[in-house]
Amino acid sequence: MTEVRDIWVYLSASPLLHLTLTLLAYQAGNVLYKKANLNPLLNPVLIAIVVLVIALYSTDTSYETYFEGAQFVHFLLGPATVALAIPLYRQFHYLRRSAAAILIAIATGSLTAALSALAIGALLGGSDATLIALATKSVTTPVAMGIAEQLGGLPSLTAVMVILTGILGAMLGPLLLNLLRIKNWAARGLAMGTASHGIGTARALQVNETAGAFSGLAMGLNALATAILMPILWRLLF
Repeated sequence: MTEVRDIWVYLSASPLLHLTLTLLAYQAGNVLYKKANLNPLLNPVLIAIVVLVIALYSTDTSYETYFEGAQFVHFLLGPATVALAIPLYRQFHYLRRSAAAILIAIATGSLTAALSALAIGALLGGSDATLIALATKSVTTPVAMGIAEQLGGLPSLTAVMVILTGILGAMLGPLLLNLLRIKNWAARGLAMGTASHGIGTARALQVNETAGAFSGLAMGLNALATAILMPILWRLLF
């Protein structure tokens, strides 16, 4: 046992350990996801989070220590987001024809996501920090945390709400769209990107390139719309 403990102490000091753990956890989730025929309830992001939480808790590893090693994955979020422009460019002819409808849909979805969350949170007696986190839950994490900080909320709580929203959207969004009999891939992508940002977009890309392209567009425009509208709504309502 002493030798095992010594080996763990040595490995935990290496930044590659937590990067490797992150990649292995996601890969394990992805294997399960594919074996289950892409069952949305076995979302690989959710599985990876559960595995990592158990690993960090079991080894008494702080998040700061973990992030020092896993920050390379965080760095790659930027290039990955920019890469979403490639499938969108391939759908540019469709985008140009439907520009007005797309803008109206995203603006409506952004307002609905924020106002419905604020209404439900206020009725349940949520604190200001909770309301801010709920109102920005459908925006990609960096933007949501920036909005929360500007309004006096808690960026950490906001990040948790955003991630939960993304996972739930990726898991349940396709099922709900099927129940509503929405078959147009562009419409499905816009709904997924507006409601569940990057995680929903990743799910949309796995299903259909057109859906992924429009989901990426919706994610970006929803972040922009919320960043502009949310401070105004907060000051008017609260």
